[in-house]
Amino acid sequence: MHAEGTSPPRLAIHQFLSSLQSPVRILVAVSGGSDSTGLLLLLDEAVKAAPHLKISLCAATVDHALRAGSADEARQVAALCASLGIPHTVATWRGEKPKTGVMAAAREARYGLLAEAAKALGADLIVTGHTLDDQRETLAMRGMRTEQVSSGIADAVLFDRRFWILRPLLFSTRTDIRAFLRERGVTWIDDPSNEDTKYERVRMRRRLSAGTDTKQDIRAIWGERLILSSRGAEWLDRHFLLHGGLLGQVMHDGLREDRAVLDYALGRLTGVFGGQPFVPGRAQMDRILAFAAGGEPGRMTAGRVVFDLRRDGLYLARESRGILPLVLQPGEAGVWDGRFRVRNDLTTSTKVDVVAGSSPSAGMRGDHFDRLPQSAWKRAVASAPALSSNGAYLSPESARSVELTPYFAPFDRFLTRFDFIFANRLSAIFATAPYARPPLRTIDGKTI
Repeated sequence: MHAEGTSPPRLAIHQFLSSLQSPVRILVAVSGGSDSTGLLLLLDEAVKAAPHLKISLCAATVDHALRAGSADEARQVAALCASLGIPHTVATWRGEKPKTGVMAAAREARYGLLAEAAKALGADLIVTGHTLDDQRETLAMRGMRTEQVSSGIADAVLFDRRFWILRPLLFSTRTDIRAFLRERGVTWIDDPSNEDTKYERVRMRRRLSAGTDTKQDIRAIWGERLILSSRGAEWLDRHFLLHGGLLGQVMHDGLREDRAVLDYALGRLTGVFGGQPFVPGRAQMDRILAFAAGGEPGRMTAGRVVFDLRRDGLYLARESRGILPLVLQPGEAGVWDGRFRVRNDLTTSTKVDVVAGSSPSAGMRGDHFDRLPQSAWKRAVASAPALSSNGAYLSPESARSVELTPYFAPFDRFLTRFDFIFANRLSAIFATAPYARPPLRTIDGKTI
């Protein structure tokens, strides 16, 4: 007997594999805990039972090297994978660990290492063992921090524009997964940090186990987000212009659109132009929307973006404060100001920064740019990247050896499938490469 709204693990895996485009090679992220061990065994069982699906497995364990015994646990997982005939690798998080924010830093490191493992093992996608229990905890934690409706953990996320990370057990419970493991006579590793109440998730887990639960219909919330993403993309087509890759303009008609669509689209544009991975909080968004709807010309700043309301629309540009330089050695790549991805293919180090008091470059002059509000355009140009080496600005010829492309901070590291339509439309507007489509034939039983 399974609780209402949950999915038996075997059924969840069957539906997941049936939804995939094939042939496909899956990297399973396995820590040795019950959820990921269950995911590995469920997938192994299903793949071996259905060779016609042309699906193969490999696996990776990330050793965060944060506590004694983690290397031994990784070796236990390796032995399990060997017994199943599944290629496996251990990826270790090396280097000095942060004193604060270690969980967030570990998450960043984990997905980066998993992506590297996927590339090395020839995998097409990554799967993780997140469960309905994780979803409930996440929704409860976010509910305590904001009144905004959260979509929780996404079932499909594109990481670093490279690999889709899928979570096939998001509607299966940990209890059911452990029942499956006991049925198979397989044990799992209990991470002691899962009982450490200094972590918010552990405290929330205990609170939920005591009877406090979230009753949100997560599938309905996901459906609403998908609709908003689609309507936001249409809004971009009708009401948004990009000037010189630096200055955004929302036409006045666009400011009179449905509030939910404007909230969604303007929030994400604020993240893009401000180089921030998250949209502004509720209080900030209310200020932005009230300003945009007010109709009175003027300026305001929020989320590192200057909003300039004029008779011909609302202009958005990065504010000039807080823009830090980035130095890249030969062959290095990085993200500058959360807005540009930079790769240095010169034989010398390159510095990316702004030029104080810079004026529009020759490529950004002409009738179109002359018709823009000059103060808004100068503000945007003042936030443009400038390249130098050994204290001198690069010549146009040398600059061609430094790859500089727009970077969308809310999307380019972690892009949920709910925001895919909007992000892809924005990518087209900025003339950047489209995002990789989810490796799925169907989602929720519907062909895509």
